[in-house]
Amino acid sequence: MKKYYALLLLMIPFIQLQAQREYLPSQEDLDHFHTTRTYVVLESNPLSDYNLEIQDAVKKFWDITDYEFLKFEDFAEKSADKNASFLYLATVSFEKDRSSTRYQFLCLSLGGDHVSLDDLKDVANIPMSYYGVDPDRYAYKLGIMVRFLQYHVRLITEHHNIVDANVYNYYNKNMADVKGKTIYLVEDELAREVSTESKIKAIYPYDVKIVDRETIKELIMAKDENTVVLHKVGPEGKKLKARVYNILIGVADAKFYYFDYHKVNTKHPDAFLASDFKKLARATK
Repeated sequence: MKKYYALLLLMIPFIQLQAQREYLPSQEDLDHFHTTRTYVVLESNPLSDYNLEIQDAVKKFWDITDYEFLKFEDFAEKSADKNASFLYLATVSFEKDRSSTRYQFLCLSLGGDHVSLDDLKDVANIPMSYYGVDPDRYAYKLGIMVRFLQYHVRLITEHHNIVDANVYNYYNKNMADVKGKTIYLVEDELAREVSTESKIKAIYPYDVKIVDRETIKELIMAKDENTVVLHKVGPEGKKLKARVYNILIGVADAKFYYFDYHKVNTKHPDAFLASDFKKLARATK
């Protein structure tokens, strides 16, 4: 299982990795990535939800490198290829997290000489879910995740100075721009005090719509203009004192408009909170 020293580098029990060091991509790594062929690693079960969704997403949206789908059983051998990069789900924990919480990350890594898969250098990654969460909770969003990783890699290749352990915070500068867009949300990812459109509008006066997951997938695959969707990563009722990450992502441009997290407790559930809407409202005044 991969272990990172900090979370913000940029559910299928799939790949168990145990990296023991923090790694941030160098300019050389990023330049080299653009010359590679990306191998999209599939789960062993060909009918898994993850396999179906990631293949649809990559076929429709992947344009940053040439790509090829790779069977899981061939991953270890192929990972030694220095001219290859890999897109895959990995189970991740964080070195300084005493709770030993495990997450599922979508990772984009470089091949080459290494002792084990633990040592693959990440070019970029994004949290998808807590370990053990049903894939139905995140698989429908793989289209926008695939697009975001490409957007992010292009950004940090051109502006390597923004690469650090908290690189996601860079995107909060876009927060005010969400004012002219419609935020699409799923009801069961909202705190009770903001669980209806009318409750939300009492705090955040701009466009919001509460819809089902299938509608959000349709918006993602259509790259719907002026649409922002929520990506929430939380424990789904499994534990308290766990972190909940809330990310708003633009469907048309595939960039973050909001990134923040909180710890679950009796006052702060595993959800997008009223306080998140208040931050957006302040930013958009």
